[in-house]
Amino acid sequence: MQPTADSFVLDRIPHRPPFLWLDRVLEISGETIRAETTIRPDLPLFEGHYPGYPLMPGVLLCEAVFQAGALLIGELTSGKEAIRGVPVLTRIMGAKFKRVVRPGDTLEITATLIERLGPAWLMKGSVRVGGKTAVQVEFACAQKGA
Repeated sequence: MQPTADSFVLDRIPHRPPFLWLDRVLEISGETIRAETTIRPDLPLFEGHYPGYPLMPGVLLCEAVFQAGALLIGELTSGKEAIRGVPVLTRIMGAKFKRVVRPGDTLEITATLIERLGPAWLMKGSVRVGGKTAVQVEFACAQKGA
């Protein structure tokens, strides 16, 4: 069974299962977005990461933050400028992994715009589980494609 994301998410970013890591947006306030997803225990990746003690890969936790950032960029630019293509990741700075994420965990994902420099957006974000930080990351995106 594929994860189900709400239409707000699906209408705004190009990601789709099996590589969509946002289920729903909880809030967009100013230059910050809060989203949520629940990590399904039946994801095939848990067969190999790690058998007997499944852990969500840190790179995919970061990807959830990056997807939230892309959604935020779309909302911040909606109706204000002609945006062609999609925001793509150009840099990852200072990723910190503080605790493991397990199948069945519900993640609260945040992304905040730090600064915009022309076609580039500098952002920071985090993943929290049960109110505790699992990942913090700073990153940059730029508009690519048409």
